[in-house]
Amino acid sequence: MRIFKSRAVRAITTAVAVGLIATGCSSERDEGGSKGGDKDTFVFAGSGDPGSLDPALATDGETFRVTRQAFEALLEHESGGSELVGGLAEKWSSDPSGKVWTFNLRQGVKFHDGEAFNAAAVCANYDHWFNWKGTYQSSAVSYYWQTIMGGFAKNEDAEAPKPNYKSCTAKDENTAVIEVNETSANLPGGFSLQALAIHSPKAIKEYEKQEATAKGDAITYPKYSQEAGTVAGTGPYKIVKWNKGNKEVSLERFDEYWGEKAKVKNLVFRTISTEETRRQALQAGDIDGYDLVSPADVTTLEKQGFEVPTRDVFNIFYVGMSQGANPALKKPEVRQAITHAIDRENLVKTQLPEGGKVATQFMPDTVAGFSDQVKTYPFDTAKAKDLLKQAGEEKLSVEFCYPTEVTRPYMPAPQDLFELMKADLEKAGITVKPKAMKWAPDYLDATEAGSCALHLLGWTGDFNDGFNFIGTWFSGPDKQWGFKDQKVFDAVNAASKISDAAGRTEAYKKANEAIMEYLPGVPISSSPPAIAFAKNVNPPKVSPLTQENFAEVSFK
Repeated sequence: MRIFKSRAVRAITTAVAVGLIATGCSSERDEGGSKGGDKDTFVFAGSGDPGSLDPALATDGETFRVTRQAFEALLEHESGGSELVGGLAEKWSSDPSGKVWTFNLRQGVKFHDGEAFNAAAVCANYDHWFNWKGTYQSSAVSYYWQTIMGGFAKNEDAEAPKPNYKSCTAKDENTAVIEVNETSANLPGGFSLQALAIHSPKAIKEYEKQEATAKGDAITYPKYSQEAGTVAGTGPYKIVKWNKGNKEVSLERFDEYWGEKAKVKNLVFRTISTEETRRQALQAGDIDGYDLVSPADVTTLEKQGFEVPTRDVFNIFYVGMSQGANPALKKPEVRQAITHAIDRENLVKTQLPEGGKVATQFMPDTVAGFSDQVKTYPFDTAKAKDLLKQAGEEKLSVEFCYPTEVTRPYMPAPQDLFELMKADLEKAGITVKPKAMKWAPDYLDATEAGSCALHLLGWTGDFNDGFNFIGTWFSGPDKQWGFKDQKVFDAVNAASKISDAAGRTEAYKKANEAIMEYLPGVPISSSPPAIAFAKNVNPPKVSPLTQENFAEVSFK
């Protein structure tokens, strides 16, 4: 998730949900699963509302968890892993320059609305995104398109990046060729993103009749993206209902799916914002699984017989510093003082799952390009005080924003984490002004706009390339951070243009070293999030990218 404009973790700003599909039975499972005797409905709880039924307009994991079951991209990741495999394209290749990508498409694939999938459908999607206008060109709406493919056929936003997408050609019915203007480390990984998943051309024609609008920072998303009925993908499930009042999205098995059919007929995603309430719902048999298990609950659930698999580490949690919101943050001594003041080891030990690690840079050590030569800033309250004195900021006061009504893979309990950091900063003599904000849209909009001097955010990688992490924030000026340091920008961008994998990895190391020398924020930790399932459930393979395929789920 990255962009050449605003690169914070962004989420579409509308509340969501959908009505539970009734199973028609009143009997209750006695295996720790949801109520309903026919076992035709699997209910899974996430921590936040999705924002859109069109993944092209989204950036957040809660949206993608839902849409991933209904939409497929040209490439996918292996089940339970981060290796790229064929999706709607059985095979793919590029020319030596990395600018021309050829996709040999699967045959016999249908969209949910009955339309046939082919090369023309692929090009209809890419050309649709390339020709977006008006509010669709906002980075909050088209973040991923701009991140992977740059700007648009006609850039209306002065801050929109130069287009990298050049064209899509249907060479024949089953061969699509996509050309870009410049080699990019975002490819081929970008072709696997949910935001670039393929929609029915018939549905796209309906999409194009509706507009996204903006009033200040507030965005109103098009009606089709907020109601089931128009969107149509090729996935194993189709979206049939979105009941925002009940906070549930309902999907139904697509029986004409080209691959292995979903094992359970009905799939329901329900929003339950707190870890404790999700756990209680599983224990009571109201749901069949949930994400982002509290570290303190893992052992308890396992002892009770629930399935609690843990994902591999593929995320980063950080404290962002917005220099535009507080001029004191422009001083390197102040940024260093804040970093030295936070006891990251304590945060990892007391708040994060077993296997969590203190972060030294803005990518986990599981990603090629991680450097063991970065400048480090160990916990040292006395040093923090001394640095503030050097900067003339002994009476520093700073607003610190944190989100409510959400749990993220990298951030199990935002308020608890915030309180510990607040106490650390106050010990160093910093006055902290807390500001709690609802995750979507308030918090995400505020952090993206750079209005929060300090804030908690993080990132779970979309694909396994270093640019997917550091390029997300540091390939150019970004309101979230509010700084301009050409040395950092050049180091990140230079790495992204190296086609040789070994050379690119070394360049990413140098980029990480430049970033941590400048110190735009505080990388806190990387951790392995857990996911829980009822006793009578055969879970899907868990993904380090949080890309679980719920078509794999079955009941015992």
